[in-house]
Amino acid sequence: MLVGISLAGAGGLLSACRTGLNQTGSGNRNEPTAGELGPADITATEDLMREHGVLRRALLVYREAATRLRQDPNSVPPDVLEKTAQLFRVFGEDYHERKLEEQFILPLVKKFRNPAEAYVDVLMAQHARGREITDYVLSVTKGDRIPSNTATQLVAALESFARMYDHHAAIEDTIVFPAWKGSLGEAELDELGAKFEEIEAAHFGDDDGFEAAVLRMQEIEASLGLSDLATFTAPPPAKASE
Repeated sequence: MLVGISLAGAGGLLSACRTGLNQTGSGNRNEPTAGELGPADITATEDLMREHGVLRRALLVYREAATRLRQDPNSVPPDVLEKTAQLFRVFGEDYHERKLEEQFILPLVKKFRNPAEAYVDVLMAQHARGREITDYVLSVTKGDRIPSNTATQLVAALESFARMYDHHAAIEDTIVFPAWKGSLGEAELDELGAKFEEIEAAHFGDDDGFEAAVLRMQEIEASLGLSDLATFTAPPPAKASE
């Protein structure tokens, strides 16, 4: 599991995820692994946005857990939230935010004085607030059950975290990342794409950190019965009265 994983320990995580899915039969067997999805050539911008996809899947788990906790504090195994928070910590906060966005993206956007610059300080503040909330989630999910006297506060934390990061990621994907990409030449983007791969390898070891995170999310989703995409299809709208 992700708890206690070192910065270079994602290889163990990747193996654990594969073993867990194979042993339990959990997960969507029709869902390909990240390595099966197509060519390995990923641009720096695509890399950032697909990492946001992993984090959005974690937000879905938070929202679903919040809904269930509101109905029954004993309905959500704490280890599910602990694993999700640890994934967000290791993959989202320690790697995606600290190693990429805060080192390469946001400083450059601020330097070039474009309209996206107005978002940088808020995005950095939200990174910090997100880490505070992750600390809190980890602190209340250590035991065998979620304390009933913390359920209301935990629901509020999960929902506010998901609300914040939904808009946060949308602003980055539609304003900040395009502005960053537009400030660089093609050769610079290629160089940074290679640099991001080097950082990922150094952070997670020899295995693909993105693939490890996708596999872990499949495992978490399966444990809550969230693996089938069809279950999220919206019902048809009511017929308009004539």
